[in-house]
Amino acid sequence: MRRRTFLRGGSTLAAALAISPRCALAVPVADIAMDGRPDGSRVWFDPRGLLVRPGQTVRWTNRDSANSHTATAYAPENDDHPRRIPRGAAGFDSGYLLPGETFEVTLEVPGVYDYFCIPHELAGMVGRIVVAKPGSGGGFAGYPDQGLDPAILAGFAPVADILRQGAIPGREG
Repeated sequence: MRRRTFLRGGSTLAAALAISPRCALAVPVADIAMDGRPDGSRVWFDPRGLLVRPGQTVRWTNRDSANSHTATAYAPENDDHPRRIPRGAAGFDSGYLLPGETFEVTLEVPGVYDYFCIPHELAGMVGRIVVAKPGSGGGFAGYPDQGLDPAILAGFAPVADILRQGAIPGREG
């Protein structure tokens, strides 16, 4: 290879050297499963509570062969639900995911993100993600009840438990 070609980026070595340090130290995608009993009588997110870093991508995968599910942020733009995500954070909605389908979102703003499954919200299929820098002592709190059904509120893992454990398993119950 001629020197001029190499300097123009005409080699795989040049491409490899062009990778930014941030990419080389990328945080892995955090996975959340959407699941349920084969008869459809019970549904859940697993984990139902998760700690991630700012800028980390979260991926939901529908592993439930009996149902379609959504991952939908509690935000006014989502059917006028109360805001249960940080100010300045964009709401998200996966739309209906069939078995095996996935949805990803990158969460940049630190804070607590509560989300739900549109058809199964009243069945308690809700989850909570806490976005925090490593070693941050917390300072995050959950949200007031905001008139939500007790079955919904019971599904949210306590923020302190998420910060301490990193992930709170879903529950078949």
